[in-house]
Amino acid sequence: MNKKAVILIGHGGVPSDYPSDKISRLRMLEAQRNRNGASISQEERSLDQEIRAWPRTPENDPFCFGVQAIAEKLAQKLEDRTLRIAYNEFCGPSIEEAVRMLVSEGYRDIQLLTTMFTPGGVHSAFEIPEIVKNLQEQYPDVQICYPWPFDLDRVADFLAEHVLKP
Repeated sequence: MNKKAVILIGHGGVPSDYPSDKISRLRMLEAQRNRNGASISQEERSLDQEIRAWPRTPENDPFCFGVQAIAEKLAQKLEDRTLRIAYNEFCGPSIEEAVRMLVSEGYRDIQLLTTMFTPGGVHSAFEIPEIVKNLQEQYPDVQICYPWPFDLDRVADFLAEHVLKP
């Protein structure tokens, strides 16, 4: 049997009680790395791991709990697929970690689904496809699919339904 999973990807938010000097440092290191095309430094990796592991509550990170609420509703509609959550940044697990966990549990068909609907965003249009490419190389026997971009007619229908709903 081919075990199937979906990973719902949220952007990720900075918890309100995370030290501001550390998030400033993390953002500066990321900007430097992107500007120079360098590899991630040990300091940046350490700060990234720290913020992703930071304890989350509905008070310090309501976005994280919002993604979890969407995931609970979505899981009920996915029939034979297992649903997991991952985040682009600031919150764990990362996309790579979520895929690694699913592969270790025997999943061989994994779809990545972002909560970011708007075309042109850096995460959804560039970063996630690059992550998918790397994961496909790392796990050649696993089908990893990222159905992007979303059909804009369907996105518009979804939004219109909320405006026009009686």
